[in-house]
Amino acid sequence: MALQEGLITMDPAVRRLGVHVAYTVLEGVVVSREAEGLEEHGRRLVEEVRSRYTLESLKANPVVRAYRDFMWRLGIDPTKTRPSSEALVRRLLRRGSFPRINNVVDSGNFASVETLVPIGLYDVDRFSPPLVLRYARRGEEFNPIGGEREVLNGSEVVLADSRGRILHIYPHRDSRETMIREGTRRVLVVSAGVPGVSRSLVVEAARLTASYIERYASARTLFDPVYVG
Repeated sequence: MALQEGLITMDPAVRRLGVHVAYTVLEGVVVSREAEGLEEHGRRLVEEVRSRYTLESLKANPVVRAYRDFMWRLGIDPTKTRPSSEALVRRLLRRGSFPRINNVVDSGNFASVETLVPIGLYDVDRFSPPLVLRYARRGEEFNPIGGEREVLNGSEVVLADSRGRILHIYPHRDSRETMIREGTRRVLVVSAGVPGVSRSLVVEAARLTASYIERYASARTLFDPVYVG
């Protein structure tokens, strides 16, 4: 199918939660551990974060607060399982250095830190479109990056493909099966919105991520971010 309109749809039950996303796709991606400007960008962001936030002030930020409130609604304690954007900023505050993965993942992390919006990145050639945001089905399995395979209880909001493969648990964990790796050539960018986070910020987060992947991974964006909400 065309990787634009209709690539991601939303189940009505999830729409009623106030979930909204923006997405785009890039091609010609060259994944690498190094790219000119990556290190400097990361250092600059650490300085900006540490001048702007403390651990206490961060949790009072209205965008961070919106994601925390949403996770409480889903029965997830955000002081134990944090929204991915908050977790990343907290790491910068605590450690004073930017975590380096590869030029594509780093690009998404840059945009997430700058906007406080969680960003998902997926290898287009490792899922079967179209995708749907829906509630998990009890007993479905999820294979997270950096963790053990999990059996879901049905209360989670997930992004799943047409074969039932789960790419993401909203808005904090991505799947190992569709993660960016050496050899990835096409990337789906998804920015994750919740009630209290504006449409414009969610669209900007996707656009900013794509611009950084273009800059640091020699990619080409196929279309402007598509909003679903």
